[in-house]
Amino acid sequence: MSIQKKTSQRQGFKTGESIVYPAHGVGQIVAIEEQEVAGMKLELFVIDFEKDKMRLKVPVAKAESVGMRKLSETDFVDRALKVVQGRARVKKTMWSRRAQEYDAKINSGDLIQIAEVVRDLYRAESQPEQSYSERQLYEAALGRMAREIAAVNELSETEAVRLIEANLNKGPKRTKGAEAEDEAVEDEPAQDEAA
Repeated sequence: MSIQKKTSQRQGFKTGESIVYPAHGVGQIVAIEEQEVAGMKLELFVIDFEKDKMRLKVPVAKAESVGMRKLSETDFVDRALKVVQGRARVKKTMWSRRAQEYDAKINSGDLIQIAEVVRDLYRAESQPEQSYSERQLYEAALGRMAREIAAVNELSETEAVRLIEANLNKGPKRTKGAEAEDEAVEDEPAQDEAA
């Protein structure tokens, strides 16, 4: 006999609360339920991700190890907005390696790391076009950051995007082409990208 016992709070998370799940961004805990799986009782957070029209069930015992966390505090959001105002730091490594690093930062669930991706991939109107993959990563990072800021500051996602873009435009004037490359931070030696 499988009894579904519902509760409202576990490990500091409660039903109705918005949380951040690293691989999917901001979601809302809609229930905490107990299910019997393979003869074992398992408590699960039931999390809805409205934007992705997705429902995820996360074992309560695994929530912390998978990186599920509460929304950032407002002062942490302010720090993330300051990060996007900074000068873009682009390593002089091959795009494929940078793209992997950006993807890992986006899926880390860490608001500051996501803000760094937004800052580094942002292009002002006066700058050259982004490649398709750059634009995809930028939009993914911007969306994740906007959803968390919207949830924390009780804004719409559109208002949060405007707030981020306003902060991006407060940053150092982004110049065309080569000047930005000259100012790139080199974390590792430059490599020739000759084919």
